[in-house]
Amino acid sequence: MTNLKSKFLLDPDVIFLNHGSFGACPRPVFEVYQSWQRRLESQPVLFLGREMAALDRGARQVLGADLHTAADNLVFVTNATHGVNIVARSLPLKAGDQILTTDHEYGACDYTWEFICQKTGANYVRQPIPLPVQSDTQIVDALWQAVTPRTRCIYLSHITSPTALRFPVQAISALARQRGILTVVDGAHAPGQIPIDLTTIGADFYTGNCHKWMCSPKGAAFLFAREEVQPLLEPLIVSWGYHAMPETTTGSRFIDLLSWTGTRDPAASLSVPAAIEFMHDHNWDNVRSECHRLLQRAIELVCQLTQMPPLYPLDSDFYAQMGIAPLPPTTNTDKLKRLIYTEHRIEVPIIQWNGQVFIRISVQGYNQATDIDALITALSQLLPVCQEARS
Repeated sequence: MTNLKSKFLLDPDVIFLNHGSFGACPRPVFEVYQSWQRRLESQPVLFLGREMAALDRGARQVLGADLHTAADNLVFVTNATHGVNIVARSLPLKAGDQILTTDHEYGACDYTWEFICQKTGANYVRQPIPLPVQSDTQIVDALWQAVTPRTRCIYLSHITSPTALRFPVQAISALARQRGILTVVDGAHAPGQIPIDLTTIGADFYTGNCHKWMCSPKGAAFLFAREEVQPLLEPLIVSWGYHAMPETTTGSRFIDLLSWTGTRDPAASLSVPAAIEFMHDHNWDNVRSECHRLLQRAIELVCQLTQMPPLYPLDSDFYAQMGIAPLPPTTNTDKLKRLIYTEHRIEVPIIQWNGQVFIRISVQGYNQATDIDALITALSQLLPVCQEARS
């Protein structure tokens, strides 16, 4: 794999093993993004008032082809959390209804569902999925133990944030459909990191970021809804799309309502086709494969260093370009995270989750084997001085 570091704008003095948090945009894509902004500013009325609807549809068509769904099933949003909020605040929940999730979910979206449940009287149930895991069946069975006649919706990540675990969302969506349970998939970390086929996955709602692993500028994400459930959704911001005129309507009530949110800069979403083109031009299947191999080596080396077993089979597809390795439970996570950056200039998250400590490593096309070597050197020096006495 040709190293792509020169294609990105990242600080060359930092070893960046945290693509999973906010992503990074390649230079050619960022230049397209800036060109859209310049075009907007050169004639805002023409751009936003007369050209934007067609430009937005064109970008959704390219994204839809990549995600294997129709453009009219997609609407651009600013981030996956925004997408989750649209769905959560639209569902007709009532007291006693159950929203079933796992204990691996992203904190901001947990708070979204807690807020909604507090307002409606519904219950947000976090079903434990213990680590380590060995099979998809183990995950499905653990989740399904918590399904009850009151379960109205299953919300879960495609690839989890704290544990970097790929959940079997296709199997769970199929089971939920059989029971008449809606499925909401948080795909914040999935698009670009793994191939996505929304038709095959079969979720009712799927929201994903384009600015992480798809390499788009910040502020580019999407919300997918199956045509049958699109009427359930309501806009967070009611604007001109509520009474779209014949000359302004997209022909889709779903898109009219959710796309019109007031004046905004659409450059990030319009740059998504350029990001997809960048991945195609650089043989992204090969990039993903090489990154996965490098990540597997990194996890193996961390496990050798700590003498702790991995949390899923390393020859499995439970992880792709982002994965976790266990650290001693006595690790002072704040100290380790501070020192690994200040003394070694490595950007990597140290995570506490359910009494366990992980290092979450992201490997993108700009990383190379020397980055992993530097990480192992840093951990070998810092872990001994970052341990706390057991109480």
